[in-house]
Amino acid sequence: MRIQAQFEVTGWDESAYDEVDGEAKLSRATVTKEFSGALEGRSTAAVLMAGLVEGSAGYVASEKVDGALDGRKGTFVLQHGATMSPEGPVFFGHVVPGTGTGELRGLRGTVKVEHGLLTMDYDVD
Repeated sequence: MRIQAQFEVTGWDESAYDEVDGEAKLSRATVTKEFSGALEGRSTAAVLMAGLVEGSAGYVASEKVDGALDGRKGTFVLQHGATMSPEGPVFFGHVVPGTGTGELRGLRGTVKVEHGLLTMDYDVD
């Protein structure tokens, strides 16, 4: 099944852990979100980011979601990321197998997270 849900970032706490003038800036952030639509709930993510020169960057995140997916309540973990370059973005993401709880036990699927919109293709046992 495919769903889309909107989200709003409600918290962002970022700190750099490596920086080189004119080169990469590496940082980590704790990010919180509120979801609405086919996914109702909230999440907390640990995000690692690489900001580079000339319009390139990337991130990877592990995100625990607590809410209701198409009315099924529970929690699950997403791992997702993206790379950005002058040629455009490349997104990737998955539900971490075995992390679904409650009515979301057995959840599996893929996810794309971009600019306030989460798109998920999923199945639940």
